[in-house]
Amino acid sequence: MSNGLGTLLVGMGRAGRGLHLPVLRRLRADPGTAHLFAPGPVLAVDPHHRPGAAADLRPTTLAEAPRLLDPDRTVVHLCTPPTARAAALDALGRLGYRRVLLEKPVAADSRGLDELLALRDRYGTDLVVVAQWLGSRLTDRLRALLAQDAYGPLRTIHVVQRKPRFSRSLAGDGHPTAFDVELPHSLGLCLALAGPGEVTGAGGTDMVVGGRVLPRLGTAWLNLQHDSGAWTRIRSDLTSPVRERRVTLELAHGTLIGHFPGSEADAYARLTVIDRDGESTELLHDDALGGFLEHTYRYYAADGTRRGPHPDLAVNTQVVRLLDRAKAIAAGGTVRDGSRTGAVRAAVGR
Repeated sequence: MSNGLGTLLVGMGRAGRGLHLPVLRRLRADPGTAHLFAPGPVLAVDPHHRPGAAADLRPTTLAEAPRLLDPDRTVVHLCTPPTARAAALDALGRLGYRRVLLEKPVAADSRGLDELLALRDRYGTDLVVVAQWLGSRLTDRLRALLAQDAYGPLRTIHVVQRKPRFSRSLAGDGHPTAFDVELPHSLGLCLALAGPGEVTGAGGTDMVVGGRVLPRLGTAWLNLQHDSGAWTRIRSDLTSPVRERRVTLELAHGTLIGHFPGSEADAYARLTVIDRDGESTELLHDDALGGFLEHTYRYYAADGTRRGPHPDLAVNTQVVRLLDRAKAIAAGGTVRDGSRTGAVRAAVGR
């Protein structure tokens, strides 16, 4: 009898069908990882339409799914929009599902996050957040170089995330602002590299397409002062005609420039090191989502040997709270502690 885990995909939009499913198919077909998965098709539930069937994919409903796969031996990939997470997690908890993988962002705001954490406590759910940048080979190399301390202390982190995202924004896929699209990945990375910090400034612009205005879905930026003394600048542009995911670490005696894969179409990252001796570049095979899902299934398979929440959950909850504050600053509104901000909305690059 197989000891592998079953898979239930909830939400078959861009993340579920376009990202998770292709990676799952590769992992299930690979002799090195196939044992992690129970035989039989992946189950797929979508609240808006019935997914098309395939030999390895079976459409179902939440009510029917527990009769097809034992919830106690199933990993749920919760890929619904962040605004619909709490209701879905509540339903899954009632049905007995305990291993739940959450697509980013975890929640749209701190209130939504608190709801999810309360549901986690109520049902004993083991939540893991999709944060493949934290487990990528490029991130591992950056961490290793920082740990070696060969270039002195870290001073600044600059992140640029650019891509065209017009069609999905026009379709309304549940991401309320540009802060919710790319920044959950980059902010988590910066916290992992430089430690905790506070947002000191934030802003953004609308997306305008053919005279239609999509509020707060054009650009987003934030500045973060880390407790370690380093500071971060993140700039995201969803109206760019080109794709780029670049992180630059400026240290006392050198600069590290990393380019993450621009999309799922390629699985290579690039790292450039600039110091007093010149410049060197290396390419890294970096199937970040594949590695992340493999690691997550291994983590869930060994759940009887550990205690406490997933080690990255604290960073990912901090990401939500910092982004919540950044959105309040960008809007010039009231932040969670009740204070008023004097910041105004501004364009990326300011």
